[in-house]
Amino acid sequence: MTTYVLVHGAWHRPWAWDRLVPLLHAAGARTLTPDLGTSGDHGLHDDAATVAAALDTVPAGEELVLVGHSYAGLVVRQAADLRPHAVDHLVLVDGWAGHDGTSMLELAPDAFVTAVREAARTSGDGRWIPAPPPAAFGIVDAADTAWLAERLVPQALRTFTEATRLSDAVDHIPGTAVHYRPAAYPFDRFGAALGYRTLALDGPHDVMLTDPEPLARLLLETPPDPR
Repeated sequence: MTTYVLVHGAWHRPWAWDRLVPLLHAAGARTLTPDLGTSGDHGLHDDAATVAAALDTVPAGEELVLVGHSYAGLVVRQAADLRPHAVDHLVLVDGWAGHDGTSMLELAPDAFVTAVREAARTSGDGRWIPAPPPAAFGIVDAADTAWLAERLVPQALRTFTEATRLSDAVDHIPGTAVHYRPAAYPFDRFGAALGYRTLALDGPHDVMLTDPEPLARLLLETPPDPR
């Protein structure tokens, strides 16, 4: 059996995977959806520890695919670096990612950095980034917009400012970087720079909400670890 550990991105919670999980279960897979929003004012390292703890619950010998959406691209790489022998494959879904010492705000364009810091300063007590509107995630359908708007949560600023702590262990785990078109940010280049297989699909940033079937098929076809 394959276990998919699905890690949500910024401003989201495990409900981000609600429409994808049943498709994986129908194919006989198991899923875990760690919650990165439960530890108050926290940072990237706290989130990586949360995911590493979830990896520890997967039985030894079971194939494990670790999936990170958006901001969680950084999280899953650090978690995998902490547990390299547990993870068979990494998948970034429109994921931010870089090498050791890289933070989310170092990867992001200047306009994004300025907007995030200003939002935290004026509306988040200097510690929290208020959630942007659903349109920022490519959601335009009225029903999906209403569904998402009532669920988005503030994001701790430290998750964007803390730099990743990586050895070279994560670089020995095969990876796939899925990037969606049209692209708002260079997610294809992030994956390619890490030597990952890169795949392009059409859809919005929050494609797991609008069109989960192609993503589910891609995950189910993820090649096993050739090591």
